[in-house]
Amino acid sequence: MRAEIEKVVQLIQRNDPRSTEEALKLLQNTVFSFSMKVCGQRQDAEDTMQEVLLKSVPNLQKFDNPKALLVWLYKVAKTRCLMNRRKSKFAPREALSLEELMPDRRELQTLSGNAQATPETAAMRGENAKRLREAIQKLPPDYRLVLVLHDMEELSDSEISEITGLRPGTIRVRLHRARLFVRKELARQSASHVPAAHQKKAGTAIPSGQPRQRRCKEMFADLSNYLDDELDDSLCAELEKHMKDCEPCVAFLDSLEKSIEQCHHEPDQLPDPRIAVQFRRELMAKYQALMKNVAQRPQNAPN
Repeated sequence: MRAEIEKVVQLIQRNDPRSTEEALKLLQNTVFSFSMKVCGQRQDAEDTMQEVLLKSVPNLQKFDNPKALLVWLYKVAKTRCLMNRRKSKFAPREALSLEELMPDRRELQTLSGNAQATPETAAMRGENAKRLREAIQKLPPDYRLVLVLHDMEELSDSEISEITGLRPGTIRVRLHRARLFVRKELARQSASHVPAAHQKKAGTAIPSGQPRQRRCKEMFADLSNYLDDELDDSLCAELEKHMKDCEPCVAFLDSLEKSIEQCHHEPDQLPDPRIAVQFRRELMAKYQALMKNVAQRPQNAPN
C-alpha cells in the first residue's frame, strides 16, 4: 500500500482547500508515476493522469478506505494507459514461454563466474535504471502490468487480483515470467556493454547430464514463489538442498533477485510541474464547485 494514498484519504476528510490541493498533488504524482511505468511514454502518462483525476473528483469524498481508493485509481489508470499506449517498436509477443526464458548452459556458466559483479558508480546506476525501463517496455502489456503492480507499486496478490480481475495463480505465473524476461534482458544488455577483456572467466561448469539440467529447469520454475515466501515448506527445502550442490543455480537466483530489487528501487517519475500546477487548479475549481453544490442541495433531494 502506498503511504501517500493513506494520506490522501486523511487530507480529503479535512475538507479544506489547502488539504484538498495537497491531496490532488499526491494523486497526480501517484497516477503519473504508475502510468509512466506501464505506458512508457510521457504524453500517454499525462493523458492518463488527467483523465483519471477528472473521474476521481466526484468520487473522492466517497472514499474513506485507502485500499478502495488505490484499487479504483489503478483500475481506471491501467485501462486508459493500456488502451492508448503507443505501439512499441519492439512489438512484443502476447505470451511468454517459460522455456524461452530459461538460461542456457553458457549463460549459467557466465553467471557463475560473474556473481560478485556489483557496479556502484552513479553513472552505472543511471544506466541501469534506463536499461530496466527499456526491458520493462519490451514486456507484453499483460505481463508488464502485473510486474509493475507487484514489484514496483508493491501491491499484494489480492490487490492485483481486484485491479486486474485475474486469479491469484495466473498472477503468480505472469509475475514469474515477467521477472525472468526482465532478468534475461538486463543480462543481455549488460553483457553487450562489458568489454570481452574485462569479462570474468566462467566459474563452476554446468553438469552435462540431462537429468541434472532438467532438475535445474524445474527449480527455476519455482524461484519467484521461493523469493516471495509463497513456496510450501517441502518444496522450499528441496530447492535449498539442490542449491547447495549447484553453484550456477545459486548465481541465477542471485541475478533474478537483483533484477527484482532494481524494480523495487526504481524511483518514481513525476509530471512536468507546469502542467501539474495548471491542471491542479482546474481540478480544484471543479472540486470546490462540486462541494458547493452538495452543500446547497436540500437534504431530501435525490442523489
